[in-house]
Amino acid sequence: MAALLEISAARREFVTPEGGRLAALDGVDLTVGANEFVTLLGPSGCGKTTLLRAISGFEVLDNGTMRLDGMDLTALPPFRRPVNTVFQSYALFGHMTVARNVGYALEVAGVGKASRDAQVAEALEKVGLAGMGGRRPGQLSGGQRQRVALARAIIAKPRLLLLDEPLSALDRNLRQQMQLELKTLQHSLGIAFIFVTHDQEEALTMSDRIVVMRAGRIEQIGSPRDIYRHPKNRFVAEFIGETNLFPVTVDHVAGNIALGRTADGVELQLPATGRSVGEQVTAILRPADFTLGTAGIPGQVTREVYLGSDLYIFVQPKAGGPEIRVIARDGAGAAEGAAVHLAHDPTSVHVLEAA
Repeated sequence: MAALLEISAARREFVTPEGGRLAALDGVDLTVGANEFVTLLGPSGCGKTTLLRAISGFEVLDNGTMRLDGMDLTALPPFRRPVNTVFQSYALFGHMTVARNVGYALEVAGVGKASRDAQVAEALEKVGLAGMGGRRPGQLSGGQRQRVALARAIIAKPRLLLLDEPLSALDRNLRQQMQLELKTLQHSLGIAFIFVTHDQEEALTMSDRIVVMRAGRIEQIGSPRDIYRHPKNRFVAEFIGETNLFPVTVDHVAGNIALGRTADGVELQLPATGRSVGEQVTAILRPADFTLGTAGIPGQVTREVYLGSDLYIFVQPKAGGPEIRVIARDGAGAAEGAAVHLAHDPTSVHVLEAA
């Protein structure tokens, strides 16, 4: 995929209230392809919004460069960049109609009314608001106002669209619906999207690639499947979805299977490739990687948590150590206090090397 946006060694510092300096961006390198949906994901304060604002021109880098389609953005003001932003607060003009909100940038640019009306109608149709141009923002639902903000952002046909947590104010069902609609819209428009969120589900649902950030740096870049199944380090493993971490020492290696044991005596089977007896590693198993059966790790059910589509079971291993989180398959749970065994496929284990 051809590179659209190229960011190199981006750094942005702020002065703290105590008089120190905080690097919100600390040497960030990132490439975004044309028609790619990239999500910046991380906890509050990780630098994702600062990076988005730097791309849009609302933050000026202290060091580093940004190029869009070969154009050096570093010194360009926001209004000169072929980039539009959809903010968390939609910032619609309440006294204007939907159509005028969407076409306002064209109006300011002096585009004729006939052409402007045609482009507004096209943009509203793309976001599912055909025929609603005469309404005002106060007459719309939250999801509809979000679509108006999207239409306003895409009408100028930017090369890159930036989205700063635009779904956070929506209820869960509407947010899930809009996640799928955003991805479909992005693909049909052929515009690259950079989406900021702290919601792992949003990132996994919509993204071509996820950029996991922490303390101004990028921890890992990869497809949703790669990030989820092959986290680079403990931070990524714990931040992306539910997970069980087992610090183990390799006790035995035979064929394709290695046996690891925690300090409490919990035994796990691992892929043998690259493993050696006495090695200390961290084994990662997602809750769905375990099955309840008659063999495996013995333990006792301490509680169940019903989440509609999922049933989480917490199991205290008989040998000791932290509880293990399990997603029961086919709704097959176990009563609190029941003795169970947790089986797992060794090939589902992801192994982190010792730091």
